[in-house]
Amino acid sequence: MAIPDFQSIMLPLLALTGDGQIHEIHDATNQLAEHFSLSEEEQAKLLPSGQQPVFYNRVGWARTYLKKAGLLEDPKRGCFKITERGNQVLARNPAKIDMGFLRQFPEYIEFREAVRDHEGEIRDEDLGELTPEEALENAYQKIRTDLSESLIRYVTNSTPGFFEKLVVELLVKMGYGGSQRDAARVVGQSGDEGIDGIIDEDRLGLDSIYIQAKKWRKAAPIGRPEIQKFVGALQGKRAKKGIFITTARFSAEARDYVNSIDIKVVLIDGTRLAELMIDHGVGVTTSTTYELKDVDTDYFGEGSGGAEEDEE
Repeated sequence: MAIPDFQSIMLPLLALTGDGQIHEIHDATNQLAEHFSLSEEEQAKLLPSGQQPVFYNRVGWARTYLKKAGLLEDPKRGCFKITERGNQVLARNPAKIDMGFLRQFPEYIEFREAVRDHEGEIRDEDLGELTPEEALENAYQKIRTDLSESLIRYVTNSTPGFFEKLVVELLVKMGYGGSQRDAARVVGQSGDEGIDGIIDEDRLGLDSIYIQAKKWRKAAPIGRPEIQKFVGALQGKRAKKGIFITTARFSAEARDYVNSIDIKVVLIDGTRLAELMIDHGVGVTTSTTYELKDVDTDYFGEGSGGAEEDEE
C-alpha cells in the first residue's frame, strides 16, 4: 500500500501505546510499518533532502501532535507512553484521529495558536497530508526547479565565449583542472555554438578529460550521431574519458550508445547542468537561508529527566 500520511498514523500509533508500556520511536515505527503492510522499499523511501525516511518522519510528527493534545507523554528521553487522556480517547473507539479531532483539547489549540503567531493564519486543513518538513521540502524543490529553468534560459541565450567561461568555472569548482587559470589555458578553444578542449581530471594532472559543450537551440534532442562524432574525436586522440555538455537534452538512443562503448563518456544535459550550477554556486546567489534544528539530546544527558524531545 502507499505510505500513509501522518494523520492516518495517529490512531494506530495511539492504539499501539494502549498497552500502557513505554515505547521507543524506532520500535514503534517498525511495528507500524507491519501494521500498514509497507514494503522495504516504502520504508526506505527518503524525504527530498535524503536525510530521513518519509515514514519515520510521519510517525514522528503523528507522535508530536498526539503529545501536544495530551494523549501521549515522554517519560524519559527518546521514549513515549499513553496518558490517561489517551486511554479515555481509545475507550471511545474513535473511527479516526486527525488534526480536526485533536481540536477538542485546549493544549492542542494553544499549540496551534503558537504556530499561527510564528507562521500567520494557517489552518490545520491547509497542511493536508504533508508533515511540516515535507511541505517545506516540497516548496524548496519547487523553487529549485523554477531556478533551474531560469538558469537554462540564461545559459542558452549567452554568447559562446560566456558559455566557455561558465563551463570552465563550473569544472574548477567541481575539482577539475586545478586553478581557474590552468583550466582556462587547457579549455581554450571556442567552437561553433560551444567549446571544445581538454582539462585535467585532478589537480595533479594524472589524467585528462576531453570536453565538448554545445548550446543546442533545435527542438529535437541531441541524438546518437552527435555523440558518435565526439567519440570518434576521442578515439583519434586515444582519449579514454569525455564529457559532453549541452543546454538541451539527449535522446534515449544517445544515452544507450554511451552505455555500450568502452570509452567513458558522461552526458550532461541542460537540467543536469543547471543542477550542478546550483550545487556548486555558479551563476546563482543565496537570497535566504533557513536552518532546521533538532534537540541535542546528548547535551541534556540523563540529567534532563522527562524533558520533552522533538525529533522532528
